[in-house]
Amino acid sequence: MSSKKVAGFAGVAALVVASGVGAYTYTASQHDNAPRPQTATSSAPAASVGSFTSADAGACLTWADNGGKVSKFEQTDCAGEHRFEVSSREDLNAYPSKEFSNNAAKPDLTRQAQLREELCLNPTLQYLGGTYDPLGRYSVASILPPQDAWDKGDRTLLCGVQATDDSGKVIITSGKAAEQDQSRIFGAGQCLLIDAAKATRVVDCQQDHQLEITSVVDLQPVFPQVIPSIEDQDNHLQQVCTQAARDYLGGDDPLYYSTLQPFWTTLPDNSWSGGSHSVNCALVFGQEDGNFGVLHGTAKHGFTINGQPPAPRPERAPIVNPEVLEGTAP
Repeated sequence: MSSKKVAGFAGVAALVVASGVGAYTYTASQHDNAPRPQTATSSAPAASVGSFTSADAGACLTWADNGGKVSKFEQTDCAGEHRFEVSSREDLNAYPSKEFSNNAAKPDLTRQAQLREELCLNPTLQYLGGTYDPLGRYSVASILPPQDAWDKGDRTLLCGVQATDDSGKVIITSGKAAEQDQSRIFGAGQCLLIDAAKATRVVDCQQDHQLEITSVVDLQPVFPQVIPSIEDQDNHLQQVCTQAARDYLGGDDPLYYSTLQPFWTTLPDNSWSGGSHSVNCALVFGQEDGNFGVLHGTAKHGFTINGQPPAPRPERAPIVNPEVLEGTAP
């Protein structure tokens, strides 16, 4: 049975409010001469105006999201559940123009994205200890005051990191970002659709999809001292993901008769350096044109491939020692 692999979900993963591409590595010398507006950090917006929050670098924030309406915005312990980790606190009153004067309108989404790049990227990279994988689970983000606080003159801008789901909604995470595996991975049993833009999103397995996740594999214990090459990852994951497929479906025969193939993702060097160390194993139906077949239903029972049940396969004698074949599988 042939096995498939791909370098991560990069190229098909949609990033929300991420800044740039590739793993960022911050060094002071790289940016000493880079033009950047001079802003005051770790300070209140103005002596006469109270800020909507006292949160500063290292603080974590959470809130209730009721259909897009935010409430109960508060600081919380980073070890517990939260939605945002602050990397720096900026004061737009110190921005070198009158753009954010007392009567200025709140920046629109396009301007907010520019401000993230100008004011948040470098401080966030430094806060994370020098590395960041924008193809991973975290994105550089910013928080402005609510409209009523902005109208009163509050010009606080919080920079930080957050994780989002496929729709761009901020999700709950736990622990400091710098201490987490940054990999963008999916849980066993989830089904993924690859859309026309090559972006992946989780769907119900009773809807059309191309991949069904069988396991998550942490490669850090396997390669603790080196950045593994794609070949090294393949050599390890071929056996691991084939066994994961057997375990997920209930044995080697169910895998054989499913006509599906084990599939796995791998991590490029820059993602590994950026803090990502885990990958996914999955099941797919590979086609001669290089695309994946459309699956409907879970691979565990009653599924179809391109609208048809799996094609019958010849009966075969039981494999007594399937692990012996691992090293010779194409």
